[in-house]
Amino acid sequence: MPNLHELENAMPVAPLKIIALPSAEKMGRRINDYMVEFRKSIHNDKVKNDPAFHGYIESNYLVDVDVPRFGSGEAKAQISETIRGKDLFILTDVCNHSITYNMNGYTNHMSPDDHYQDLKRVIAACNGKARRINVIMPFLYEGRQHRRSGRESLDCAYALEELRDMGIDNFITFDAHDPRVQNSTPLNGFDNFTTPYQFIKSLLNSGDDMIVDKDHLLVISPDEGALDRAIYFASVLGVDTGMFYKRRDYSTIVNGKNPIVAHEFLGDNIEGKDIIIIDDMISSGGSMLDTAKQLKAMKARRVYICCTFGLFTDGLKNFDAAYEHGDFDKVITTNLTYLPPEIYTRPYFVEADMSKFIASLIDFMNHDASLSNVMATTEKIHGIVEAYNNRTEMSEFHF
Repeated sequence: MPNLHELENAMPVAPLKIIALPSAEKMGRRINDYMVEFRKSIHNDKVKNDPAFHGYIESNYLVDVDVPRFGSGEAKAQISETIRGKDLFILTDVCNHSITYNMNGYTNHMSPDDHYQDLKRVIAACNGKARRINVIMPFLYEGRQHRRSGRESLDCAYALEELRDMGIDNFITFDAHDPRVQNSTPLNGFDNFTTPYQFIKSLLNSGDDMIVDKDHLLVISPDEGALDRAIYFASVLGVDTGMFYKRRDYSTIVNGKNPIVAHEFLGDNIEGKDIIIIDDMISSGGSMLDTAKQLKAMKARRVYICCTFGLFTDGLKNFDAAYEHGDFDKVITTNLTYLPPEIYTRPYFVEADMSKFIASLIDFMNHDASLSNVMATTEKIHGIVEAYNNRTEMSEFHF
């Protein structure tokens, strides 16, 4: 837990409670375990001895909540304990397609729309009794529909406005496709966090023969949209950046968009270098695998794919085939969204665990302390890289 001194000299906004919707139940349990550990180790006697903050140290911060459904598919939210006066954090994963429900005798998989509706049901069940409502939605609902072209719906902005009108105070998300969508609710709290620190830790911890310098490593953006992300990642590692851009056939429309004709590369010679491809998400993975294949054809030594959200909407068969063909070496994704259980059996998969980081965010927000305390500074990342490059110190460095 970073900068504990500030927490030890701060008072919480209100007693803490966490609601993990069924879509984020696994992550919620991990976060709760960290919170219990944090609070037991902190030395804040002003709070511990103040009867006004009875419950500061608990064995469980999770609220018992249920969202049952009727046979028609309609649902309701039920909160089984008091949340009056609590600083409430609601965690949801709108991309968890593994949860099912029955409707008119059919089994349906929950969609992002279903999860979003359940989030609103829980907020409504709070009925204005919570001291503060904070929503943690790692994958921003409708984040890819963040701008309007012609007669299109502007779903992401509308959803944020709707949550604001329902009374939420803070909205926390990760690696938003376009964080400028926060301008739809300019007077409400909106925090968008990126994951370079967790990527670097997981990547370096997955092997011991990488050399992190300009002569041996390159960071690649798979398209124009991810260039800023790649430039930042390369800057903190002290290496160079390259980019692919998608050449499309604008005379044809397939599935509502112009098909990609080819990926063209802009950058220096990559022969013999390790390559990190970084982006916000893997959807079907077709573009990412094509990029990796081209990099290997250009004689890259190894190719690592780093994406915040591993959606794998077409399953893992294409990744399995590409790995067997030698098109890439590792896929590193966070556990911010649901991951199919079978991915943990794949030799190429590395998970970047975000639960401890989210627990830190919750604790600092509960104390109204600056969130810069939990951000990974450039110096901290440089320390990881330096310890990794100096193999004699690795035994003393703990990830």
